[in-house]
Amino acid sequence: MSNIREVSRLAGVSTATVSRALRNPELVSKESQRKVMEAVERLNYRPNMLARNFRSERSYSIVILTPSIASPFYSRVTRGVELAAQNRGYSVLLGDTRDSLRREDEYIELVETRLADGIIQFRPSEENSEIARRANFPIVYACGCADTALPSVRIDNIEAARSIVNYFLSLGHRRIATICGQPENPHSIDRLVGYRRALQEADVTLDPELIVHADDYSMASGVKAGSRIARLNDLPTALFCMNDEIAIGAIQSLKRAGFSVPEDISVAGFDNIDFARHYDPPLTTIDQPSDEIGQIACNMLIDQIEGRPNSQNNVILDYDLIVRASSGTVRPD
Repeated sequence: MSNIREVSRLAGVSTATVSRALRNPELVSKESQRKVMEAVERLNYRPNMLARNFRSERSYSIVILTPSIASPFYSRVTRGVELAAQNRGYSVLLGDTRDSLRREDEYIELVETRLADGIIQFRPSEENSEIARRANFPIVYACGCADTALPSVRIDNIEAARSIVNYFLSLGHRRIATICGQPENPHSIDRLVGYRRALQEADVTLDPELIVHADDYSMASGVKAGSRIARLNDLPTALFCMNDEIAIGAIQSLKRAGFSVPEDISVAGFDNIDFARHYDPPLTTIDQPSDEIGQIACNMLIDQIEGRPNSQNNVILDYDLIVRASSGTVRPD
């Protein structure tokens, strides 16, 4: 088994630099970090984590709490967390809470009993969160909505939704529908605000029947909600779905009802999951920087754990509107 001295020789740096690069990468240059990580990879070096943990009060583990382990979007954020954690010498435990406060409480006990050092929470809001009530340990919210008293990383969901509706308006659409998640879901609330705001600014009268709430953010719910859109007497010319899975399900229902996308109705989603670019037609969507959200959240959490103050408490990242073949101009009557 390789050791730190072999890594040091291969990378051409001191053993102290290797140790800093693995534990505190921000303290070494990017070039030294690159050399160390390449040497670690070539030698398949694994630090003696057990010995390190015995010498420290830390477990060098963090917990991710996700409402759905099956979500393609949350899996990409998790990938970003794991990459940053590995670079700083931490392992990651994944907890699927299924939006259950009881399950959330079980994972909190891992931190309170020192089996983990902190938590990254993917719940959209700290409201009704057991973590928010007991947050006497390091915690960061990722993928949330509004600013919180706790550290967080997110995009501006209101403005992102507004940009999609404005894009539809620029193509000549005026009868624009939306499929939301559950009414109480913070993502649904914020994105619906953006949808309404864009229509109001364009002096487009809002038709309440064009707002459809899905049971959740799954493809199956999108199929169900999409069939409701397809049965409307006056079909909308555009449809904004509040995530890509709903959009894909809705397109299936619209096609089964005999409608073409985008010829009869343009469709857009949200999140830019991998399926979005490969679907038929490829899906117009909002691209959230999921890997970056995960990496920043992880580094913010580890900075808390290691006693370094965060320069920002609430980080709001940019998003991109990705235009693909599922959207087009209004077809003439």
